[in-house]
Amino acid sequence: MACIVAPAPAGIIAAGYRFFSFCFGPPRKMAPPMPEQPPELRAANRRSIIAMSAGMASFVTNDSLVKYVSESLPSSQLIFMRGVFATLLVLAVAHALGATRQAGALLDRRVLLRAGFDALATVVYLTSLFHLPIANATAINMATPLVITLMAVLLFDEKVRLGRWLAIAVGFAGVLLIVQPTPASFNAYAILCLLGTVLHAARDLTTRTIHRGIPTVLVTLSTAVAVTMLSGAWGLFQDWQPMSAAQLGLLALAGVFLSGGYFLLTVAMRNGEMSLVAPFRYTGLLFALVIGFVVWGDVPNAVAFSGIALLAGAGLYVLRAR
Repeated sequence: MACIVAPAPAGIIAAGYRFFSFCFGPPRKMAPPMPEQPPELRAANRRSIIAMSAGMASFVTNDSLVKYVSESLPSSQLIFMRGVFATLLVLAVAHALGATRQAGALLDRRVLLRAGFDALATVVYLTSLFHLPIANATAINMATPLVITLMAVLLFDEKVRLGRWLAIAVGFAGVLLIVQPTPASFNAYAILCLLGTVLHAARDLTTRTIHRGIPTVLVTLSTAVAVTMLSGAWGLFQDWQPMSAAQLGLLALAGVFLSGGYFLLTVAMRNGEMSLVAPFRYTGLLFALVIGFVVWGDVPNAVAFSGIALLAGAGLYVLRAR
């Protein structure tokens, strides 16, 4: 993946925002005008955006640790062990917060449905990733905000401004420029990867339907348990290898970031407007660029820099237009 880079310079981000604003106009002058958002919704949107961005950073850090360990361990084994650590950590946090007194909520049908979507999405996405270049799989998975926005309009009757639709589309175009997938590498597994993207979107939309009285940490726990159980069943069909203390330590650390990502993503999708929050998934790719440069020293080309400008500019535009 020849598109990894350190943080985009402020000039690149500003250029992307100016380009987006020049093409589509200032975000607060869009027509037709929509009613001013209540202060409560604006505050919820800010919290959700922060949670989504931080959650993506957690997931990317987790992925980087798992990628390193995957060089010496079977995928199902490392996913299972990471899941065990994540489950134990979330369970300890839930107990410390007193949430385990509501453990019966883990059997709530919507909580179970969300956990099932997440577990299936994980297995489907990883299966496709094993047969696709990572750039192609990443590009397909980054279509999740588009799917979420479409479902939010169809199922939840959210009102989405034209500018927000354009920002999502331009942000996705920026993702494509950064990862630069090749058409020749798309095959049947690309369709499987797209199915994983739809499952991820279904998981996030199901999060929205869960009763607010159910603690977020329990929703997080249900996901960790479901992914662990499914990866454990998957591991029955693969050979396991002895693990070193270093491998266990890295997987335990990955479990910490995975748990944080689960929790923050749940917070993000339970509050605020889904069509506004979803595009901030794209920040995950920017975090990946930073880690890739720091750890592996990968440097982008000019096309990737253009994608960074579009991605960052579209994100700032959405934030200003909310």
